[in-house]
Amino acid sequence: MMENYMELIIPSYSKNESFARAVVGAFFSQLDPDLNDLNELKTAVSEAVTNAIIHGYPDGVGEIRIKAKIYDDVFEVNIIDQGVGIENIEQAREPLYTSKPEMERSGLGFSVMEGFMDEVEIISKVGAGTQITLRKKINNLKAQ
Repeated sequence: MMENYMELIIPSYSKNESFARAVVGAFFSQLDPDLNDLNELKTAVSEAVTNAIIHGYPDGVGEIRIKAKIYDDVFEVNIIDQGVGIENIEQAREPLYTSKPEMERSGLGFSVMEGFMDEVEIISKVGAGTQITLRKKINNLKAQ
């Protein structure tokens, strides 16, 4: 399969989360996924973008770069910010952990992403930002 890709750059306004979700969902739709797979992908992207907005840029607005590509048998999405970064990735991945309890955050973002995607990779550097990579195997879509 030939590689196909797209890139979207948005400011970290909460109103842009649904736009990012819709754009990635539209790109994913070319694989003719069932509604469940489409909704799972869009939810995982929504969680990652929301994390970048709320946690990546807590004191202002920055850019969120979203790259999606289809290659071999994989659909991959990268959500990248140049925000504050994550101090402890393992702690952040724990279900119900939140660094923003005052905002009534559930702390389930990474758990949701991991439940809906085949792979979730988090790379972060304090003061430099975070990249979340979500992968879904396409042959898993076709097999259902």
